[in-house]
Amino acid sequence: MTPRDYYDILGVDRTAPADEIQRAYRKLARKWHPDVNKSPEAEDTFKDLSEAYDALSDPDLRAKYDAFGADFRKVPDDVDPAAWARAQRGGQSGARGGPSGFGGDANVDFGDVGGYGSSIEDLLGGMFGQQRRASGPRPGPDQHVEISLSVADAFRGGKRQISLTGTSGSRNYTVNIPAGVTDGQQIRLAGQGAAGRDGGPSGDLYLTVQLLSDRRFRVDGRNISVDLPVSPWEAALGATVAVDTPDGDTKVKVPAGSSSGQRLRLRGLGMPNAGGTAGDIHAVVKIMVPKKLDDREHELFSELASASTFDPRSN
Repeated sequence: MTPRDYYDILGVDRTAPADEIQRAYRKLARKWHPDVNKSPEAEDTFKDLSEAYDALSDPDLRAKYDAFGADFRKVPDDVDPAAWARAQRGGQSGARGGPSGFGGDANVDFGDVGGYGSSIEDLLGGMFGQQRRASGPRPGPDQHVEISLSVADAFRGGKRQISLTGTSGSRNYTVNIPAGVTDGQQIRLAGQGAAGRDGGPSGDLYLTVQLLSDRRFRVDGRNISVDLPVSPWEAALGATVAVDTPDGDTKVKVPAGSSSGQRLRLRGLGMPNAGGTAGDIHAVVKIMVPKKLDDREHELFSELASASTFDPRSN
């Protein structure tokens, strides 16, 4: 089965800049993340998106993918694309057949040793082996992957099991998420990137945090906004009420005469920050009225309407 083109998976042109690729991935990842999308195909689709973004978000990997297609991870760094194409044509005339590039049927695990991988090494050994040996150990490239976290998980932090699937198979990690990670923040896993060559060290793996949308909490940096429903009499007379936070309910004092949209600041209760000042929570007053009044309530509101001289449209 022919591997799907990474650009098609993300729905972008081959000339798309890096920021467009990132935006496309984030939009699709939010749609297909298994924590959000419960359809049967969500998990496989999300894995395909992650694999495509893993390659296209890394400039070096993207350049190799553009040059060599589906076999890009098997091609040594010092191979010229034109020479690779000639080697393919030569290999395809042999008994075993060679790698098929963009249009062929080869679908291989780029992490394999032996098997199909050996045929590529045999094919290129005479042409490029001596040059590779002379180059010495080479460190592996860093890799960049996005992980999705709920606001509550990002707030609390802690250990999290993640599984990353790429062209070389699945890898499982136990990641210590720092409490208060923010959208776009990177978590570095030293030595967990792509393997080095000829004894060189592995690169690092960078996990870029993507906060999932939340119907309760709106995050801006380390500050969190949350709606605070109050009754008309609580807003008019003042009250102490419970407000929802990622760390559980806490109390906030609503000043007398509060109006909808007024923001009440809870200093230091936003996203934690181990290296500095924590963010704030902004409770946004939202005055709610009963959908249906009983007789007594209707009577009282009618009395208030008759007695009050307040005109909200004159202010």
